[in-house]
Amino acid sequence: MLYIEQNPLKAGIVQKLEAYPFSSYHYFINPAQIPECLKNAWIVEHYQDNVDEIKAFLNSSVDTSQLEEMKKAASLVEAPNREKSPTELAAELQSLFSKAKDKQERNKLILKAYEQGYSQHMIAKVLGITQQAVHGIIKRKRK
Repeated sequence: MLYIEQNPLKAGIVQKLEAYPFSSYHYFINPAQIPECLKNAWIVEHYQDNVDEIKAFLNSSVDTSQLEEMKKAASLVEAPNREKSPTELAAELQSLFSKAKDKQERNKLILKAYEQGYSQHMIAKVLGITQQAVHGIIKRKRK
C-alpha cells in the first residue's frame, strides 16, 4: 500500500503526499469523505479515523524486506487455472455460460465461475459486460 501511495513522491511529481491531488491519501485523512470503494481498505480497517496515525503510516518508509516477503508469499499461493492459456480459459467460460437460459441463470453461473477461480476480468470479457457488473453480480449473489 505504501509503495502505491508513495509513487508520486518517488517519481518526483510532488514533495509531499498531500500535494498530489489524485491520491486516495486525501480520502484516508478525511474519514467522513471516504467513498464506498475504500470503506473496506486495510488502512480504514486498521486505523479507523485516527488521522494522525494514518498520516504517520502513509508517510513512513517502505520496508523493502517486507515487500520481498510479500512477493515470495504471493508466488507460493496456488492460483487455479494458472497453467491454462487465456484462450483455453475463455473457451471453458463460453461453454459454461452457453448453458444459461436467462440472465438469472447466467448470474448464478457467474458466481460459480468466480468461485472456481476464474477472474472477474475474464468472466466480463467472455460475457461482453463490464468487470464492475460482474463484481456487483457476485456481491449480490453471495448475500
